[in-house]
Amino acid sequence: MNKVFLMGRLTKDPELRMTATGTPVCSFSLAVDRSYVRQGEERKADFFNIVAWRNQAEFCKKYLTKGTKIIVIGSIQNRTWDDQNGQRHYATDIIAEEINFAESKRTDGMQQAPQSMAAPIATPDSGSGFYPIEDDSDMPF
Repeated sequence: MNKVFLMGRLTKDPELRMTATGTPVCSFSLAVDRSYVRQGEERKADFFNIVAWRNQAEFCKKYLTKGTKIIVIGSIQNRTWDDQNGQRHYATDIIAEEINFAESKRTDGMQQAPQSMAAPIATPDSGSGFYPIEDDSDMPF
């Protein structure tokens, strides 16, 4: 199975091109924050090359800009090519199957709706790896 779920921000505006047969293809880079931060260091990010085709490519060019937070669902694809000097190059791309906005559109610097309606995240008790349960009345055991 080859399935990728990423949430991050565009590092620059998407670039739309047309193939020789006229098929739209759009590419951009997505910065995804790492979940772990070492004490005293800034949060690091990984950068992924995203490629969208056809209608999604046109959607990206029309609605996405640098800094937009999105969710990309797709697959990983490796490619290789030789340059004019015979040097082999490798690249890994995420081929987008779905692209969704991860936050609401901003107006006057304020968001129209909250970013998330999820419950607060529990933290493990004293390094045991177990999470506290507030109400265990619905537990099946």
